[in-house]
Parts: sequence; structure tokens; C-alpha cells
Amino acid sequence: MDYDFSFFLVIATFVTGVVWGGYWLYLKYAHQPYPVDKEPLLVEYARSFFPVVLIVLLLRSFLVEPFRIPSGSMMPTLLIGDFILVNKFTYGVRLPVLNDKVIEMGEPERGDIVVFRFPKQPSVDYIKRVIGLPGDRIAYFGKKLYVNGQPIANTSLGRYQGVGQGMTMTGAERLEEDLTGVKHSILISPGVPTVEDVFVVPPGQYFVMGDNRDNSNDSRYWGTVPEANLVGKAFFIWMNWDWQNKGIAFDRIGTILE
Repeated sequence: MDYDFSFFLVIATFVTGVVWGGYWLYLKYAHQPYPVDKEPLLVEYARSFFPVVLIVLLLRSFLVEPFRIPSGSMMPTLLIGDFILVNKFTYGVRLPVLNDKVIEMGEPERGDIVVFRFPKQPSVDYIKRVIGLPGDRIAYFGKKLYVNGQPIANTSLGRYQGVGQGMTMTGAERLEEDLTGVKHSILISPGVPTVEDVFVVPPGQYFVMGDNRDNSNDSRYWGTVPEANLVGKAFFIWMNWDWQNKGIAFDRIGTILE
């Protein structure tokens, strides 16, 4: 079991609910009126915080969860400092903390940007793009991607000119990749070595890569992502804090992720 934020939300909801509910039951069986204006301090805090933490727990567990992008592995799609929203029910409804799926929904599609628990360290969340589905044969040679023997088309968009947190990749080659119908930008750094190999995606697993192909720790290095590790699908940038310019990058707010 991973003791993450969801775990502490569950504990906080349980404790505040027990304190408030237990006090209410005690008064009920003692045939005493509820003293709204004279509650014990602990009960007052529990009554105030219980609905708040319960709502946050439900929203975060079953609807949407916010994340902050800490690295440049998904550039140019996502920059360091982007704050994104992740749809938690796209791939099924899961119980908080236990992560057991209780309601089947959809399945990841090639090209989805997904947040998942890193298989090597499940307490850490990663974000990458789904490249290979269960049963797919993925090849990567000469910085060229192949899916089931077919080369993935891409078109050069020239040299990347980064702004703000994207300055570090200025000069990299920017390409528009057509991942079987899902078009998105990727970055390639000529001269930077990378892993070249053929990968077969096992059943119930997904092969993921970062859009910043030569600066991404992804399935090429540590393997595929089990379906049970999926957290949700990233779909929206709701905020960006440009650490270099110490301000909000307003042009990124409201970006729909593809």
C-alpha cells in the first residue's frame, strides 16, 4: 500500500467523521439536544473539516486530480511549471488508496497522454504518451518510431525556439508526428544517443514515451506500464507558473491537451 495524499485524505475523512458522528450519537442516546454553540473544540473542528475533506476526496478520487509538471520529458506539449488536470474515470473508477477498479469504463488509446504510477517506484507519478497498446510491436531505430512494422509519419517543423521553461531545448528539431491519427509535436536532439530496440507489449500493459524523445525516461529504459498503474488521462492545462520569469504564463492557461 502506498501512503500518498489519497491515503491521508481517507484517514482525515474517517477521523473527522468518527469524531463528529460519535459525538452526535452519544448525545442522541443520552437524549440530549445538540449544542451547536457549545460544542467541544475537537468536535467543532471535526464538524467543520469533515465535509471539506470528504468533497476533496471524492473529487480527487473519482473525477479530476491536479498535477504539476516537474520535468521537461513531455516538451513541447508540456513545460515545467504547467499545472494540469487529469480525468480519473476515463479508464475506469478505482477505489482510493487500494486502487482496485470497481467500474469498467474505457481503455487507453494510442496517443493518449496518461499519468501513471511509476512501475519501479509506485509512490511516484509519471506522465507520458501512450505509444503501444497490448500486443503491439514497437520499434525505435535511428530516432524513428515504428508501430507493428509501419513507420510513423512525421513532418519537420524546423528548430524549436523555447520560451520560459522551454528555453533548455532551444535548437532541437521539432517534428509533427502522426501517431495513427493523433497529431502532436515531438522534439529530437541530433547527436544525443538513445535506446534502439524492438519491444513487444505484453497483455494488460502499455508502452509509453515522452514527446521530448531524447530527454525522457520511459518504456524504452524500464519497460511497460501495467493497466493497474494507470491514474488517468491528462486533458487540460489550468495554470502555468514560469519559474524563470517569476510569473504566470497566461498563454498556456486553458490549453486542451492532445
